[in-house]
Amino acid sequence: MIVRQAIVADPRVLQAEVPAREAAALLAKPNVSSVFVADGDRLLGCVTKEAVVAAVAADRDLRNLAVRELADPDVPSVSPGVPLDEALILMAKGGHERLAVVENGKLLGILPREPVVRRLAEDDPPPPPEEP
Repeated sequence: MIVRQAIVADPRVLQAEVPAREAAALLAKPNVSSVFVADGDRLLGCVTKEAVVAAVAADRDLRNLAVRELADPDVPSVSPGVPLDEALILMAKGGHERLAVVENGKLLGILPREPVVRRLAEDDPPPPPEEP
């Protein structure tokens, strides 16, 4: 199975010119640690809780900043043709809960770790127990 077969849509994608306070509102929700930033369908970066805190600490006004200005362009990503097991290894090594799925700069979707692990476990049943 390859990444393309496990892509899911992600509601945590904001367009580049959206006010940064919208990213902050999303990041305030439980289990949301980052928000992807796109220009149309091109992935530009990712905004994290840490980026919002740093902006506030630097006395930047989130009402007058676009998410583009907070986005870190170094986003963990994977191509759609990569085998799922390789993508999971990449997630484990980097400590990522999800990866952006990108092809030629275009954001295709998100590869979340938990559903992929469950799906792979269902596809690969355990071996039968050994007889005594």
